[in-house]
Amino acid sequence: MANRWGVGIIGGSTERGWASAAHIPALRSLPEYEIRAVSTRRRASAERSARALGITLAFDDHRELLARPEVDIALVSVNVTQHRELALAAIEAGKTVVCEWPLGKNLAEAEEIAGRAKKRGVKTLIGLQGRFAPAVRYLRDLVADGYIGRLLGTRIAGAGPDTLWAGVLDLPYEFSADIDNGNTLLSIPAAHALEQLSFALGDIVSVSSTLIARRGQAVRLRDQAIVPMTAHDQVAFSGTLEGGALVSVHYHGGPVKGPVFVWEVRGTEGEIVLSTEHGYPNISELEIQGGRGDEPSKELSIPAEYRLAPPEANGAATNVASMYVQFARDLAEGTELTPDFDLAVRRHRLIDAIERANATGVRQTV
Repeated sequence: MANRWGVGIIGGSTERGWASAAHIPALRSLPEYEIRAVSTRRRASAERSARALGITLAFDDHRELLARPEVDIALVSVNVTQHRELALAAIEAGKTVVCEWPLGKNLAEAEEIAGRAKKRGVKTLIGLQGRFAPAVRYLRDLVADGYIGRLLGTRIAGAGPDTLWAGVLDLPYEFSADIDNGNTLLSIPAAHALEQLSFALGDIVSVSSTLIARRGQAVRLRDQAIVPMTAHDQVAFSGTLEGGALVSVHYHGGPVKGPVFVWEVRGTEGEIVLSTEHGYPNISELEIQGGRGDEPSKELSIPAEYRLAPPEANGAATNVASMYVQFARDLAEGTELTPDFDLAVRRHRLIDAIERANATGVRQTV
């Protein structure tokens, strides 16, 4: 391919982290992109990653990466507490910017970042890849085509099965104990599921909620200290979709026995159920079942055209690769079919409304 988008990854370790698990294998599976530079906090780790990727540009300062003309797209793949600083730097450098979700620690940060990107006129992509799951895209079309008749309601029961949400803090995730740092059960696993729901069925327009930090404390693994945990480990809310249908969501922090994620969509003529044994439906292979009228529910075969990713992009990289496939089309053709920073702000407003409903006890409009 003559023209490839050069990507520089801020937080580009090949040894651990989300870039290593998803972004790097996704990008390497696609001919439209070429990873050209990486930066990490330490020069040695950046150089190890560069060697693993077969590239030469390795930095321990993101500003050096952003100054390189070889970098067309800056990918921010670090924890959310650093998103504001790094995304704003990439925007000011005039790069196309990809940022992991959440865009900021809170709504105010997200609005600031998105506003700066719009003012600067740069293209953006937010890491809400769950809408590209084949089962979710298929669900959207089935509902639009009337498979279940008129949509009546939808319900999600999910869990963040990681020990993090159960109050066991490994060193890289100690910051997650503090709700103000923005890495919570609501903002990560639940919000990814809500993005999939909103994409398939329409936006949530009103909410009532109950959010509880039931455990209230966590074990810090590096020294076995017991520390306060203000981030919620139980998230429940209900509300309405823009078309008037009911929505109900409950997320539990910690391992569960039985199905980890179940999403039911019910209408006047039938129902569709998506499920997975993984707590993160945005990176999972979702099973989809459906039934109409008196017929029993059965597994629905997803047509091949609903998968955009190449076969070599699998596991956690599947939906991320699909997102990058569409983003390349958007960049080349001027379309806007991938989630950008403005969409991220809309999702942050939903999270903010859920938190306000809990704090005030009053139903909130999103």
